[in-house]
Amino acid sequence: MARPREAIAECLSELQSESHENQQKALLTLVSITKVSPQNRNLLAQTNGVVSTLLSLLMSPSSTTIQLLALSILFNLSLNPNLKQTLADMEKILFLNSVILSSTSAEPSRIAASLLCSLAMLDKSKAKFGVAGTIEALVKVISRPRGPASHHFLSTLAELVQFHGNCTVAVRSGAVPVLIKLVEDSDCEDLAGTSLAILCLLARFEEGLTALKEIDKIVALLIEILKGKCMLSKEGAADILLRLFDESDGCIRDALRLPEFSSVLADVSVRGSVRAREKASLLMKKLMEANMDVVYGDTGNKTAAYLQW
Repeated sequence: MARPREAIAECLSELQSESHENQQKALLTLVSITKVSPQNRNLLAQTNGVVSTLLSLLMSPSSTTIQLLALSILFNLSLNPNLKQTLADMEKILFLNSVILSSTSAEPSRIAASLLCSLAMLDKSKAKFGVAGTIEALVKVISRPRGPASHHFLSTLAELVQFHGNCTVAVRSGAVPVLIKLVEDSDCEDLAGTSLAILCLLARFEEGLTALKEIDKIVALLIEILKGKCMLSKEGAADILLRLFDESDGCIRDALRLPEFSSVLADVSVRGSVRAREKASLLMKKLMEANMDVVYGDTGNKTAAYLQW
């Protein structure tokens, strides 16, 4: 361990210089020694003044290259589970939010989003990110025209909305229509699939489900997704349909009006992934129950709605 320790001490000395060239060289060395070695990450984090120096380089006017390298080192450090909590203080989170919102280059935004995601991974509540405004920042940048960092923003949002309180913040920030628009407009199956995965997480709770029910022709849109090729999207669409059917007779009636729905479900139930097949089978069962209610004139409240239709 003597060699990495000496290299870190030398780099710290170079980072104090006023030469951007020396700073950049030192940062490149730190990126290299922390990229794959958990021991070197711990050693660097324990070295007096390194993290605060990295933050000062990030927060003071400097070149984009120096900012990127400093962000990359902090991201490397965040890969160690024991370092996540120390790095995830409010000051750092607020700064990373500002990088996501204001960066004119995709690369700083991408690394900042990845760092936020990494810091949130072992945080059971993830509430501090909601309090710091990270959810609103992510929804805002996701609503902008698609860019190279879009998937990183979505992945970070998917991590944060695993906590109920953050789901509420996301829905109130307009995440549902933003994500639906991305699903409709995106020619990238990966982005659409991740957007639907986030919508599934939001649909676990009343506020998210209500926002989804308010989307015009939501059932028809989800059925179109079931016709597509992306398995992640199919799984997400089927999951959301199940939640909508459980909560809304109107959504089931909308599905019954579409003659192609049963054949689409039949196709997914034999050609989908294991999870998609399971969801499609449950949807077919609900569809059959709804049809039986119509045919046999069951007098329950739910059936009465179908009979009126």
